[in-house]
Amino acid sequence: MLQLETTQQQQLSHRKMFWLVVAFIIIAAVGLLYVKWWPYYNKSILAANQHSIGSSILGNTANATFSWHSALDYSVAYFQSVWKAAILGILLGSLLQVLLPTFWLLKILGKTSFGSTAIAGIASVPGMMCTCCAAPMAVGLRKKNVSVGAALAFWIGNPMINPATLIFMTFVLSWKFTIIRLVFGLILTFGVSYLANRFTKDTQPIDVEQYIHDDDKQEGSFLVRWFKSLGSMLLYIVPSYVLSVLLLGAVRVWLFPELSGSVANSLIAIIIFAIAGMIFVIPTAAEIPIIQTFLSLGFGGGPAGALLITLPAISLPSLLIVAKSFPKKVLLFVITSVVIIGLVSGLIGKFVL
Repeated sequence: MLQLETTQQQQLSHRKMFWLVVAFIIIAAVGLLYVKWWPYYNKSILAANQHSIGSSILGNTANATFSWHSALDYSVAYFQSVWKAAILGILLGSLLQVLLPTFWLLKILGKTSFGSTAIAGIASVPGMMCTCCAAPMAVGLRKKNVSVGAALAFWIGNPMINPATLIFMTFVLSWKFTIIRLVFGLILTFGVSYLANRFTKDTQPIDVEQYIHDDDKQEGSFLVRWFKSLGSMLLYIVPSYVLSVLLLGAVRVWLFPELSGSVANSLIAIIIFAIAGMIFVIPTAAEIPIIQTFLSLGFGGGPAGALLITLPAISLPSLLIVAKSFPKKVLLFVITSVVIIGLVSGLIGKFVL
């Protein structure tokens, strides 16, 4: 009798977890349809017809000066573009902590193997989030003890192998930009993320069975656990996010200086724009009109190739969001990798784009 009751309890528990996973997938799909998929479908038609997806969010940096008014203007433009995706990212980052069973996630994404990294990278493709909007989900994954490589692949894969951005890029810039972005995007998402596992101290195998019991013993109702998770994310993420965007809006004139024709496609220009792109924050696909504008101003393919990789991959705000979720050595490795790959892309762009 006792064994029968235990079996029935396990079946009920598995059924409950199944429906929790289904609920998360439905919420994610509906949110992405509204925030990403449908708007991007319309934008792809615009890109095909007009070979443009809008003006550069940087504005006219040639005549700009450092000021907090400029910072506010950029911040308003930025958050008007990303606020829906930012809310969705925080919502999904908090929900995955209370809806997705820990043992289920760890079975798939808890290993330091290339397989876990690859699955997470592939799972990032439908998200199509910018680096800041994907960061809360990476934080949520790390709180569920997902491996460093898998969490990084999901975070970096969202902006770097975004299929909508690749489509826009082909119509607005050229197929050459698309190929370079895809190749280096895959290297960052799967290669750099997998190698980052080597910088973690705790590489011991995870006892998945332990987390099965932990999932069964969760205290408090769903709403209590969710509000706790959501409140923690909002308290930690929002202040640093807003302040860092304001700061970058103020100093963008220094990050993207006006360069004369003699150095506009030089190695110095590539280095400057590779580092600036890694630091700066933009909405999804905003690198396309930024690059388009710089090319029209006489900049060469070198700086354009560097920005193609470093602008979307990471940013100061997104690094601040995930700072407590990854070891410092891992984040330093990611920062260095993004800049180096941006430099390589810039050098290729100097002669190809």
